Amino acid sequence: MKPINARVTKALPVGTRISTCDNSGAKVIKIFSVKGSKTVKGRYPAAGVGDLVNASVVKGKPGTKKQTVLAVIVRQKKEYMRKDGTRIKFEDNAAVVLKDDKGNPKGTIFKGPIAKEAAEKWPGISKVASIVV
Repeated sequence: MKPINARVTKALPVGTRISTCDNSGAKVIKIFSVKGSKTVKGRYPAAGVGDLVNASVVKGKPGTKKQTVLAVIVRQKKEYMRKDGTRIKFEDNAAVVLKDDKGNPKGTIFKGPIAKEAAEKWPGISKVASIVV
């Protein structure tokens, strides 16, 4: 896990349901905590691209439903700015389910592009990703 070179807007608060873009068996997950988030009193913790979250599987294969999983956010609809001044946004919110907290993904194929910030921060995800934007 490395620091990222962008100011990512935190656009996915606790309680958000996100689709997964891998073949891990989970289809939709619900965020219930964000690892390492610090907020003011009364504010919900929120996640952005490259953040590690705890989530529960809402929709998926029968063996994976109602399980808690670690996931990394790889796409978000809300635009954010990179250090070079370019703004980037995606057409959907997506996450990748992890095997362990070191960043090894559970799935072997990712559908759609992966944000460069998530690929730099999590080398295990960048090895599997076919498109990095």
